[in-house]
Amino acid sequence: MRLIPLKLAVIILTAGMGKRMHSDIPKTLHPLADKPLIGHVVDTAWQLDPAHVHIVYGFGGEQVRTTLNDKRLLWTEQAQQLGTGHAVQQVIPKISDDDMVLVLYGDVPLIQADTLKNLCAKATADSLAILTVNLANPLGYGRIVRNSLGQVLNITEEKDADAQTKQIQEVNTGILAVPAFRLRRWLNLLNNNNAQGEYYLTDIIGYAAQEGIAIHTHAPEDEHEVRGINDRIQLAELERYYQLQQAQQLMQQGVMLRDPARLDIRGQVTVGRDVVLDINVILAGQVTLGHRVKIGANVIIQNSQIGDDTEILPNSMIQDSVIGAHCKIGPFARLRPDNQLADQVHIGNFVEVKKSVVGVATKINHLSYVGDSIIGTGVNIGAGTITCNYDGVNKYQTIIGDHAFIGSDTQLVAPVTVGENATIGAGSTITQDTPAHSLTLSRAKQVTIPGWQRPTKQSSNK
Repeated sequence: MRLIPLKLAVIILTAGMGKRMHSDIPKTLHPLADKPLIGHVVDTAWQLDPAHVHIVYGFGGEQVRTTLNDKRLLWTEQAQQLGTGHAVQQVIPKISDDDMVLVLYGDVPLIQADTLKNLCAKATADSLAILTVNLANPLGYGRIVRNSLGQVLNITEEKDADAQTKQIQEVNTGILAVPAFRLRRWLNLLNNNNAQGEYYLTDIIGYAAQEGIAIHTHAPEDEHEVRGINDRIQLAELERYYQLQQAQQLMQQGVMLRDPARLDIRGQVTVGRDVVLDINVILAGQVTLGHRVKIGANVIIQNSQIGDDTEILPNSMIQDSVIGAHCKIGPFARLRPDNQLADQVHIGNFVEVKKSVVGVATKINHLSYVGDSIIGTGVNIGAGTITCNYDGVNKYQTIIGDHAFIGSDTQLVAPVTVGENATIGAGSTITQDTPAHSLTLSRAKQVTIPGWQRPTKQSSNK
C-alpha cells in the first residue's frame, strides 16, 4: 500500500461560459446572497485546510481573478473547453503525486464542508470516493452503474445512456476525491469517443473499476448541496432555498420572523435574544443585532451594529454604522456610512446622517441632513436643519455642544461650532461659531407691504 500524507489539493472547475445565463458576466460570478457562486465554493474549500486551491478558468477568467482577489489561489487556464477531464488535465502537472485531489465546481455553491470532509475520509491511496445523490428526476445527470454486489462499475452520461441505464436514480455530482498519482495516469487514458465529443472526467471511474481499485460513495444530507446553476431560473430557485435556510437558522436562535419567506440574509448575522424582524428586511455584510432589537418592514441594514432594545422603524436604510441601545430610528431614515450613535438617540422620518457622532439622548426627528458632525448629549435638532458640510471641493465639520437647541430650518455652514446649551433661532443661517448658553439667530427684518396684490394669470385669448 502506498502511503499518502494528509495533504489536500482542491481543484475548482470554473471554465464554462454559461450560455444559458444570457449574460456577459461569467456564470460563476453571478451572485447568490450577494456573493459570487464561486466565492461560496472557495470559502468552503478553505474550511478543509487544503495545501493548495487551484482554479481552472476559461471564459472571463480575468474577471473571475479580479473579483475573488485571493492571492492564495493558484490559477490555470483552460483555453478550449473540451470537457471536465480536459480541464483537470490542464492543472494536474502542478499537483504532486503525494496529494489527495478533491474536484469541485464553481457553479455548485452550496456544497458543505462537512460533506466534503466525510467524502475525503473515504479516499485513500488505494481507493477513491465520489459524491452521489438519488434524485426522483435524474434527467440530464450521469448515472452511477453498479454490479449485482453494489460495487460501482462506471458513470454513464445521459447522452450515452440506454433506456435501462436512464432508469437509475443514483447520479453523479461530479465531486470526487482521488489520489493524485492515480488520477494523473487515468487522465492520460481519456478519449473523446462519446456523444458530446468531450473528455469526461467521469471515465476514470471505469478505469478504477477495471483495475480493482475500491470506489466508495458518499451522499450529502440535502440534494440542494449539489445543485448546479445553469440558468437564471435555477439561480433564483437556489437563492430562495438558501434564504429559507438562513431564516430557519435565525428562528432556531430565537428570532421572531413575521414571514420567513420575506427575509434576505446576504452576509453574516449575529443576534441577541427576542429579536423581531418584520417583512422584506435585508441584512447584508456583517450585521449584529442586540437583545430585543425590533426591525420594521422594508429595512436594509448593511455592515452595522444595533444595540439592545433599539427599534428600526419601516423603510429605513443603515450602512456601516454603530447604533447604541434604546434608540429609535425611522421611519424613512437613512444612515450613511461611518456613524456612531450613542444610547437613546432618536433619528426620525426623512432624516439623513453621514459620518457623524451623535451623543446620548440627542433627537434629530424630522426632515434634516447631518453630515461630518460631532453632536453632544441631549441636543435637539429641529425640522429642516442641515449641516452645510461641502463647499464643492472639500468637506468640513460641524460641532454641536451638549444640550444645544437648533431651531427649525437652520443651516449650519461648516466649519462651525455651536456652544454648549446654546439656542439657534429658527430660520437662521449660521456661518460663525456661536457662544454657549446664548440665543443666536440670523434673520432678515420682517416687512409687511400694504396693498400688495398677487399676480393673476393672463388670458391666452388675444
